[in-house]
Amino acid sequence: MQQYTVAILGVTGAVGQEMLNILDERNFPVGTLIPLASARSAGKTVTFQGKQVAIQEATESSFDGVDIVLGAAENDIAQHFAPAIVRAGAVFVDNSSAFRLDPDVPLIVPEVNAQDVLTHKGIIANPNCSTIIAVTAVNALNSIAKIKTMTASTYQAVSGAGAGGPIELAAEISSIEKGEVYPPEVFTHQIAYNLIPQIGGEQYAGYTSEEMKMQNEGRKIMHLPELKVSCTCVRVPVVRSHSISITCTFDSPVSVAAAQAAIANAPGCKLVDDLAHHEYPMPLDTSGQDTVYVGRIRPDLTNENGLCLWCCGDQVRKGAATNAVQIAELVIA
Repeated sequence: MQQYTVAILGVTGAVGQEMLNILDERNFPVGTLIPLASARSAGKTVTFQGKQVAIQEATESSFDGVDIVLGAAENDIAQHFAPAIVRAGAVFVDNSSAFRLDPDVPLIVPEVNAQDVLTHKGIIANPNCSTIIAVTAVNALNSIAKIKTMTASTYQAVSGAGAGGPIELAAEISSIEKGEVYPPEVFTHQIAYNLIPQIGGEQYAGYTSEEMKMQNEGRKIMHLPELKVSCTCVRVPVVRSHSISITCTFDSPVSVAAAQAAIANAPGCKLVDDLAHHEYPMPLDTSGQDTVYVGRIRPDLTNENGLCLWCCGDQVRKGAATNAVQIAELVIA
């Protein structure tokens, strides 16, 4: 099997670390791994396939001879290095939001629009974590009847804010138990025993940037340019895995039985839908793996062409690192 030189840009972050695990777990044919980070991390090591590999400082010459770059860095870093990556002839699979809505950059969820990878010009964008989970859950329904609108509420785990999120949650719980006050730094308010109904800054008509991603990215991935989405994103005191409540309206009625059958056979999905036996998707069950669990499928009582559902997925894996590696697999295929 052909071996590839793979660089991870931003290897020290939570997603970069998970990318290392996923590459190994999925037996991606890595001949040479190049871990890249800032100058302050250069010389430290990461573990890959049981070996210690030295982290290198990311520079514009870091990508010479590289086949695939997995991006796990912020927008500004992705934008800075993208031209050098493309000039070097590598394919940049970027997890930041920098290129997601660029018309020349495909935005890929392999279970939904794998064929779009063929249109890339050196850069492929990895969607937002909640968008990946949501479109994976509903895409099979779109094959039955065209989705016209979605109303979604996301319940996003603290690890979605980075490695500091779970640390802050644990510290707040510990402080509360001791009768002490822990001033929040990662989040704008205490997250322990609380919900924060804002992720991102305001972008449009009171909707945040995180909320608008569901519509804007969903349109591109599912090839539904007229899709309308109203989304509310909420940070919840759960360590890992995002949960999403979704109501879809279609151009014609879709029965619950048809929806359940479609989702049960959809790639990347697992139907968990037995209310009588208390079986439905939950964050604890979906963490540490790559399948999106879908359940609570029921009619929308306000619209005869609507269905409601509930889904959960690991946002660090399927919502970020695994999806990026799956895209890399499409590239080499």
